[in-house]
Amino acid sequence: MTNDSATNDAVVIERTLDAPVGRVWEMWTEPSHFRAWYGPMGASIPKADMDVRVGGRRLVAMEMQTPNGPMQMWFTGEYVTVDPTSLLVYTESMSDETGRVVPPAEMGMPEGHPEVTEIVVALEPAGDGTKMVLTHRGVPADSPGAMGWNMALDKLTTYLADSAG
Repeated sequence: MTNDSATNDAVVIERTLDAPVGRVWEMWTEPSHFRAWYGPMGASIPKADMDVRVGGRRLVAMEMQTPNGPMQMWFTGEYVTVDPTSLLVYTESMSDETGRVVPPAEMGMPEGHPEVTEIVVALEPAGDGTKMVLTHRGVPADSPGAMGWNMALDKLTTYLADSAG
């Protein structure tokens, strides 16, 4: 089930996942699981360094094939809230492979794209499954980023089903 809504400056996606809340939490906090589903269709995550604690850093690499050949993007950020199995909040910025923040304009993003965005993942039990509300503040609802999140969450749903048991 998908219920998408948004404000002008945030993507908000609600999904009910067929997995217990602890399992969904692991998908967001354990690098091996995160690498398996994160990113839009066709993307791979060769690196996901995640120090999941308040003040902990993250550095994630995403690779995709484009008409002009392979493209790699790096993202860095910091965990702001870590409330196991219920709330995960972290910042995200485009970066280089060392975690140095790169201004969005240098990455070809449109004027006005924020240098730092914030991802909020709220989880709660829903029967045998989990209600998840993802909010990405700083990313417009009608942007490619919103489409990317929907594709990633489709991949998450499939990964949870394939890895159940």
